[in-house]
Amino acid sequence: MDRAQLADFLRTRREALQPEDVGLPRGPRRRTGGLRREEVAALSGMSADYYGRIEQQRGPRPSEQMVAALARGLRLTLEERDHLFRLAGHATPGRAVRAEHVAPGMMRILDRLEDTAAQVMTTLGETLVQTRPAKALLGDETRFTGPERAVAYRWFTRPESRAVYPREDHAHHARMFTAQLRETYTHEGPGSRAAELVELLKAQSPQFAGLWAAHDVGKTRETRKRISHPEAGILELYCQTLLDPDHGQILLVLTAKPGTESHERLELLTVLGEARTDV
Repeated sequence: MDRAQLADFLRTRREALQPEDVGLPRGPRRRTGGLRREEVAALSGMSADYYGRIEQQRGPRPSEQMVAALARGLRLTLEERDHLFRLAGHATPGRAVRAEHVAPGMMRILDRLEDTAAQVMTTLGETLVQTRPAKALLGDETRFTGPERAVAYRWFTRPESRAVYPREDHAHHARMFTAQLRETYTHEGPGSRAAELVELLKAQSPQFAGLWAAHDVGKTRETRKRISHPEAGILELYCQTLLDPDHGQILLVLTAKPGTESHERLELLTVLGEARTDV
């Protein structure tokens, strides 16, 4: 770990990042450009004291998870992220982990959607980052580890995860998640993480095994979906997606038609902003 270079790199990147770049107001009392330490800490999901000690060359070496969080909070490129890992004394992430680094451009878009239900996912269905309205609507999907990070795996192995959708829609979503996983598997091929997930699900879920054997394709994208929320009820939502092919990531945005009951319910969830806990 190179404490001096690590601290200097973090400071220069923090000072180069403007409040507008991360969806924060500049405010009349901001005397200098760049972000404050506490703002970077909040964006990275850590305490201001912890971040401050790193930038002041104090404290223990940050873990790989903390370094990855800093890279995301500071909107670093993949090259800058690898550099940060080396300065912290860690090996640079492998290809699979690198694919989970949200590109700065995608993060800038998400920053401007802070009042909208939106999230960035991998093509394997792993949620990397969510807005507060998305957590209020769908629950905190970033909390899972291992195979459970993939939405298809949770669907077929954790029945409680299906509470997000009305019961009468479950058969449709089971087919859709299977088709989405097949599309990723076909693209990445044998030996990929998608292939590993398929084998796990075939061994653990007879329903998935049957759907996989059916070879359904072409059911991978939806323009509308219904979400069942324990407090807001059923919401009729529109789905917009933005694909970043270079990073294999998808930005999912969920909106409701203005003037509808679903729009009013979604607005209420946006104000409340608390992650649902029933899934």
